Amino acid sequence: MTLHYTQTVVILRAPFVVDRYGNTTSERDWSSATRTTVRRVSVQPDATSEDDGDRPAVTTGLRLITRRGVDVDLIPGDRVVAMGRLLDTDGEPARYVVAGRHHHTEARLKEVAG
Repeated sequence: MTLHYTQTVVILRAPFVVDRYGNTTSERDWSSATRTTVRRVSVQPDATSEDDGDRPAVTTGLRLITRRGVDVDLIPGDRVVAMGRLLDTDGEPARYVVAGRHHHTEARLKEVAG
């Protein structure tokens, strides 16, 4: 499979909300998010699932892959705009190392509808 690194994504990183007592909460302030454009990546389909319980939902998975030798500043909790979709980072991005050097980065992304 040949990957063509022709896509552009935008990484959104929101600060944590500080409550009225000055304590940092686990809630994010997405209205104050920083935006970082990342060019020349590949976004490919990944695992997708359906839940037909009390509240039906479809979880769509995508995988962001960087070029050889390229890392991306992406951490759990960030969001990514790719292919017209707003996606959540699903876990820690994988940073592959070959012969002691960074080879490429892959990150799982997900969108939950329903």
